[in-house]
Order: sequence, then structure tokens, then C-alpha cells
Amino acid sequence: MSSFSKAIYFFAINLALGLTLSSTRSLAQLPGISTSGASSKSSDQLGRETPYGTVFGFLQAAQSANYSIAAQYLQMSPSRRQSDGDATAMKLNVVMNRAFNGSLKPSRQAEGTPQEDVPLDHQKLGTMSSGDVEDDLELVRVIDPSAGKIWLISSNTLTKVPELYDQVEARQVETKLPAWTVREQFGGMPLWQWFALMLLIPVAAAAAWLLLILFNIPLRYWARRHGESEVSRWRSVSAPAWLLAGTLIHRILAIYLGLPLLQRHYYNQVVAVAVIVGAFWILWRIIRWFLQRVRNRALARGHSGTGSLMLLGERIIKAVVFIAALFLIFGVLGFNMSTALAGVGIGTLAVGFGAQQTIANLFGGVSVLGDEVMRVGDVCKFGDRTGTVEDIGLRSTRVRTEERTLLAIPNGTVASINVENLSRRDKMLFKTMLSLHADTPPNHVRLVLSEVRRVLTGFPKIETSSARVRLTEVTPASINVEVVCYVLTRDFDEYATVREDLLLRIMNFVEDSGTNLATPSQTLYLSGDPKLPVDKNPPK
Repeated sequence: MSSFSKAIYFFAINLALGLTLSSTRSLAQLPGISTSGASSKSSDQLGRETPYGTVFGFLQAAQSANYSIAAQYLQMSPSRRQSDGDATAMKLNVVMNRAFNGSLKPSRQAEGTPQEDVPLDHQKLGTMSSGDVEDDLELVRVIDPSAGKIWLISSNTLTKVPELYDQVEARQVETKLPAWTVREQFGGMPLWQWFALMLLIPVAAAAAWLLLILFNIPLRYWARRHGESEVSRWRSVSAPAWLLAGTLIHRILAIYLGLPLLQRHYYNQVVAVAVIVGAFWILWRIIRWFLQRVRNRALARGHSGTGSLMLLGERIIKAVVFIAALFLIFGVLGFNMSTALAGVGIGTLAVGFGAQQTIANLFGGVSVLGDEVMRVGDVCKFGDRTGTVEDIGLRSTRVRTEERTLLAIPNGTVASINVENLSRRDKMLFKTMLSLHADTPPNHVRLVLSEVRRVLTGFPKIETSSARVRLTEVTPASINVEVVCYVLTRDFDEYATVREDLLLRIMNFVEDSGTNLATPSQTLYLSGDPKLPVDKNPPK
């Protein structure tokens, strides 16, 4: 598994851990659901401690036709709740389903969310309007003797419920539909609305397809001037664009169906998820197309390191886009993303401490690719090892040595040591020490010097401006002449050929001058062992 895959794997584990914690907290806020082993339990069995619990608890009870429980979410006196609570709950449910405007997003906090020009113990969630009658859907926080502080649908909202109910009933479209489609329900929603939602899917898809065709007309006209290849690239986003346009059209048409408020909330969540998927899908395709275009341009100009770095950047950006889409989707679905982010942060910190070397190699690979110190195919020297670079990965650089072994060097090490790129030499140094015999006369030495200088000056592959032939040292063993020049080539085989030719010519000059090259000599001194004195009085 590569270091990049490991990073994504550990991030997914941390994300799952964070989402598990946030989902536990979210479930604990729903009415009738508690987490085992929690240190603090809800003192209200109906979950009315938060605006979220009150609203969704009422809708779930009312749409299950359990109006006696739904009446417990209304701010009414006990006597009125007993006599008129069920009917009021039924009417309020119909009014909220038919006349509520806006997005239902009650606070999940016990104290609610502060709102401008609204008391701290009140929450306004939206308006309910039908005809010329309009009313605010408002919650109020009260103290219940048995449950403590709870949120209820305020009595001010309940005052206009009968009038709104009459307006809604007069405008119902169900009176013109078959009775069985209105009477029969599935998931708290009449069958005719399910049929309408299903029918709107092909209608929205066809409308989106027609919209994309109309958009394609000016695109084709533009393509005639810029080439057909550009159109094929833009067509890569046609599928996500179709999904996005179809979803938005379906959402617009579904407004006229008057879905129940709770089902409308779930429908809006599904639509939001589809919109996020479509938008990030388009963004994914655009990023891939743009970065591939930049990468191809870098490779065309010979910047292979930049091309590899762009490939790494493409993977990282895609991972960021994917994770951002996941966070948005889970946020839309109601998860507490602050807890998820905290879990991801803690897990990432732990993984960072445990994978320091892997991270160091990853950033070392980025550094090597970004600096373009070497490329695949270059001959480089890493410390005391020399070889040809075969691959520059995210974790290590693989080098084929002169012994034909494969050497893998961690990128963290490559980024911290001195690397000599032998393939980037513009010319190659030729340097040798010519040792003449110690008995060579000075005029012969001058002849050798002049002949070597003449050859270096006239040789086509030798840089004459920097060529140097000098007598450097006279010792009892030899007369040393230093020959230094640059061979104008980058190819080592050509350099070896030039070096061989120069050395052979120098040997010929030395021989023609009547002298010889110095040879190592040793002087061996031989001596006999001294005779031991003879003892004239040997022991008896």
C-alpha cells in the first residue's frame, strides 16, 4: 500500500470514528431515543428539551395519527388539551404540511439559536400562509413541573390554526383525485403524491436533457473555431450536469405537490445530497481536465518532475474534493460535523506521530519532484553510490546501480543528502598526471609540454580556453606534468573515446621525445647476519 493510500485509509477510519460520535449525539437528541451508558439522560420522555425534538416529535406523532401524544407538544392548558388538543393537533399538522414556507431547520441546542428581535426563550421557524391568512410557526420555552424546561409550539401560533385550516381545506387538490389515492398512505404521505413524485422523475430528466441540448448549440458553434477536441472535453461533464439540472427541475416541480412537512424535509435532504453529488462531480471532472492539461504541457516542455508533481497534486486535490463532499452530505443529513471534525483531528494527530517517517518521505518526494534535481533516466551519485534513476515515487526513489542492482532510497533521505546529477554536466573534465622519468633532460620536457599543448589546441572536442598543461613537480622519482582540460560532450562513451585518444597521443610524444614514463622502483639492500662471538669456555 502506497503512502498516499495509507493516508486516505487512516483518514477514512478517523472520519468514521468522528461520524459515529456525532451520530450518537444526534440520535440522543431525537425524541424517544437515548444512548446507553450516557452520563446524563433526557428528563423529558417526549424529547422536548430542544426545538428540534419538539418539532419532529410533533410531526412524527401527528402523521402517525397519534394526536393525543401530538397535543403534548402544544402550549395549552391541561383542560383545553384534554377537550380540544387532538383536534388542534390534527389541524396544525394539516396546516404545517400544506401552508408552511421555508426550510425546516430547528436548533438542536437546548437553549435554541439566538434570533434578531426574538426573545431568548422563543424560536421562529418560518411562516404558514394560505390565501390572505398568515401565521408564524413559533416555539416557546416553558417550565414543566415534571419535565423541567421544555419547548412547545406557542399558543400564539395556535390561535390562527383554525382559520388557516379552513383556507387549506378549501384549496385542496385532493377533491379532484380518486378517493383511494387520497385515502391510502405510505410512509405518512398519500399515494397520489408518491405517484406524482415518481412521474416527475422522467419529466425532470427529459427537461434537463432538452436544456443541455439547447446549451450545446452555442457550444458547437464555438467549437468550430477552437477545434472539436475542446467539445469532447466539455462533454465529460454532461452526465453530472444532467444530474444537477434534473434534480433542480424536479425540486421546482415538487413545490406544487404540497408534500407533508416531515416528508418535505426528508425530500429536501435527498435533493440536497443529489445537488452536492452533481456539483462536486462537475468540479472533479473540471479539476482532472485542467490539471491533466497543465501536466501535458509540462511534459511537452521536458519538465518531467513538474508533470509528476502535478499528478500528485491531482490526487491530493481529488481527495480533498471527495472529503469535502462527504462532510457536506453528512452535514445535510443532520450529523454534528463539529464532533466529526474533532474526531478526525485527534485521529490525524495520532497517525501523524505514528507515521512521521512516511510523511517525511511523502514531503521529500514532493521536494524532489518540485526542485527537479533529477529525472527518470538521469545518472546520479548518491553519496558513494552511482546509478541510473528508474523511478521517483511518493515514498522512495529507485536507482539501478553500476552493479545492476536495484537500490531504493527513501525520499526523505534523498532530500537531505547531496545528490550529484552526472547527466546534467555540460562538459566533462579530463585530468591526468604525466610522470616522466627523473633523468629526462629539460629540453625533452619542454618538447613534451609543447606537443601536448599543440594537440589540446587543435583537438575539436577540447575546450581550448580552459586547457592547462603545466610542469608541477620535480621529485627524485619523477618529473610530474599536469594535464587538465574539458571535453565538450555530455555522453560518457564519447568522453571515454576522446580520453583514450589523448592518452595514446601523449604516450607517443613521450616516446618520440627520447624519454620514458617514470616507473615505480625499489632499492633492496642485502646484508649478511653478523657472526655471533664464540664462547671459549663453554659450560660443562
